[in-house]
Amino acid sequence: MKNFSFLIFLISHSIFCQDYSFLQYNQKIAGKDYGLEMVPIESGNFIMGSPNEEENRKLDEGPQHVVAVDSFWIAKYETTWDLYQLFMLREIDSDQPVFSTENEVILDVDVVSGATTPYVEMSFGMGTDGYPAISMTQLAAKKFCKWLSAMTGNFYRLPTEAEWEYACRAGTKTAYSFGNDIDVIDDYAWHANNSGESYQKVGTKLPNQWGIYDMHGNVSEWTLDKYDPDSFQKYTDSVNYNRFEKPIKTYPRVVRGGSWMDDISQLRSSARKPSTKEWKKRDPQIPRSLWWHTDAKFVGFRVIRPVNVPSTEEQVKYWEK
Repeated sequence: MKNFSFLIFLISHSIFCQDYSFLQYNQKIAGKDYGLEMVPIESGNFIMGSPNEEENRKLDEGPQHVVAVDSFWIAKYETTWDLYQLFMLREIDSDQPVFSTENEVILDVDVVSGATTPYVEMSFGMGTDGYPAISMTQLAAKKFCKWLSAMTGNFYRLPTEAEWEYACRAGTKTAYSFGNDIDVIDDYAWHANNSGESYQKVGTKLPNQWGIYDMHGNVSEWTLDKYDPDSFQKYTDSVNYNRFEKPIKTYPRVVRGGSWMDDISQLRSSARKPSTKEWKKRDPQIPRSLWWHTDAKFVGFRVIRPVNVPSTEEQVKYWEK
């Protein structure tokens, strides 16, 4: 009876000691609610890449390998112009709260570099209110994450390629998070055949099983990783933990998800796309802008917040080139 009572105590103690803060939340900036909704993604293992028999599979999607990722929150929606323009204009920086050592990030927002003013209107007339921000470089997306972290006291960054695919698949092993039936893709994604030659407002299609919108289509999304067509071949362990291909040069880097300009085959969960200098072809600045890819009207991003917060020294590495 004593052993049984002790077991009940352990179970009860475990329940009460659990962290119930790992829930969906709405991130406020400077005390204002700008609708950055964050979805919790539990840690787990998944099979990254596509099987040999998957239709429209490319060689850079294999071989498949098992990857383990830690828990994180991911933005429910792609980053919108409404939010990105707060970073561009920097008009609310003076409202930065005072944070304590209990916060994940303590950083003076004044040290965060700001995006230069583009020489053209970067939505290209496709809309800004509720629409995804586009054409920023990966560096600009990283600096947004740094600014957001400074303004909120929470650590935000871009997802790794593995984290992105894990969240996109939402527990599935099929070509798309909704299965292999492309006849229903219009319910879930904006692509070249239904977009009307324009991106669309975020969250207007169905989400995946984990409640995340537009992981297929609308805009392609930056990840942290460098692009290497042969990188999957090096992951031969039975389980590869927190897989990340650290970039050492500006190009190429990985974008995922496909966009409003792409054929539906490019929207598959495993489809990869490398960035290229051609995305700056029309940029008149000398040297070319660090902030804008004028010819990449299809690329945007979303942020994540890892549960395991890195040290202050490590945080900086996720926000730099």
